[in-house]
Amino acid sequence: MSSTTSVHVTTLKEVEAAAKILRLQVRTFDVTTLAALEQSFKVIPERRGEGLMALDGLFMFTQRRRISEFAARNRMPSVCSNRVFPEAGALMSYGASFGDLYERAATYVDKILKGAKPADLPIEEPTKFELVINVTTAKALGLTIPPSLLRRADEVIQ
Repeated sequence: MSSTTSVHVTTLKEVEAAAKILRLQVRTFDVTTLAALEQSFKVIPERRGEGLMALDGLFMFTQRRRISEFAARNRMPSVCSNRVFPEAGALMSYGASFGDLYERAATYVDKILKGAKPADLPIEEPTKFELVINVTTAKALGLTIPPSLLRRADEVIQ
């Protein structure tokens, strides 16, 4: 499930390259409305989807519970880049730490309020990433998460 932002285009290219190595087929759905989401919920099982990856975006964020419930109902592991998805029942997420991004944004606001010109401030990329795993979902799917991966997780949801 995706959108067409430049970040999503880059992410999809990387996912497709990895899938090719693993001999997996990737099917994308441009989901930005409830109608498109409902349509994808009909098509994915028909095409025997075996996993689901939801990309970031406001619409996906607002539909995280429905997406996670759909994946669970259809016994699909689901991965996302935002921790709110496993908190809503998805299997796991790996992505930029929003807490860290908010702290860094506050630093920018402070500099601007002290007179810095926004155009003079450097554009920064995330530097802190977090892995969140929902072991309750893993158990429901009959999956065993390797202990080595659980140890590396920033949070394990029981």
